Amino acid sequence: MPPTPAGQLAVPTLHRAARIEDAVHQLVERRLRRTGWRTNVIAYTGYGAPGWVRVMCRVLLGRPDTRQRGRLEKVRGWRSFATLPAKHVTVTIEAAGVRHEVRTDRSGFVQTVVKADLAPGWGVVRISVPEAEPVEAPVRILDPEVRFGILSDIDDTVMVTALPRPLLAAWNTFVLDEHARMAVPGMAVLYERLVTAHTGAPVFYLSTGAWNVAPTLTRFLSRHLYPAGPLLLTDWGPTHDRWFRSGREHKRATLERLAREFPRMRWLLVGDDGQHDQEIYREFAAGHPDNVAGVAIRQLSPTEAVLAGTLPTPLDSTVQGPVGQRWLSAPDGAGLWKLMRDNG
Repeated sequence: MPPTPAGQLAVPTLHRAARIEDAVHQLVERRLRRTGWRTNVIAYTGYGAPGWVRVMCRVLLGRPDTRQRGRLEKVRGWRSFATLPAKHVTVTIEAAGVRHEVRTDRSGFVQTVVKADLAPGWGVVRISVPEAEPVEAPVRILDPEVRFGILSDIDDTVMVTALPRPLLAAWNTFVLDEHARMAVPGMAVLYERLVTAHTGAPVFYLSTGAWNVAPTLTRFLSRHLYPAGPLLLTDWGPTHDRWFRSGREHKRATLERLAREFPRMRWLLVGDDGQHDQEIYREFAAGHPDNVAGVAIRQLSPTEAVLAGTLPTPLDSTVQGPVGQRWLSAPDGAGLWKLMRDNG
């Protein structure tokens, strides 16, 4: 069954950090608007099934773009975070000829489910806000007959980031040129082989990274020939009840949501052993055995593990999961593909 759009909920009492953040944003927004800054939309790849679609975007305040369009530029990570959200702005979504109106949250985000009769495959929805040119967001509509999909972590699974290392993570995120980021060997080939072997299989990318880096991640995945698919990221910063969001809870909640949205889909869960992927996947597999086709874990090298702040924990190449699924573990995509092929 399609997910039910969220209704009107009581506004929770904001955490002190969130109130401070809102006050600063309000002051800065007034000054920037006087200098000519206007709202603009960043559209993210959405997904859905026949009858509904989940639309994701963010509305930001920015200066008019006077740069030459089409010019390729090197993008430093910090530019992705030098943004100001346009909160409580009315957003119009046109999907399959039907218009829907929603409002951005206090961080400028829209993540909503709208009714739309789109055919399986790739489609688009049109997103517009006052003062800005409309944009089109790609959406992946899953065929109800497809039963297999890939749900992949990003950091240290498809892209070498060493995220747990605070200093190097900050360097990679805020300073490093996006073209200097490295892909994990063989993972793009692995995913391409899997989607070729399973016609119509979707690929979703789940990460604790911030939505600010979604354009950078999209370009990275495309540049390294990973199959296109929705990014499922989170928003950094204060919430109504805490200073920062929990990355682990974001992954758990997203997995639970996908199980509700696609109850007959069986996911190949792909992650690494450098963070909490194994723990999260094991919990999900135990609670939703019918939604897990298998688990593939990319093993960090001993050096990577130590630098990432963890101890090397060698796994057998095949490990039984909590409900009988076979877990496969290898240091790269080629190794995982061999294990998958040998184990059927």
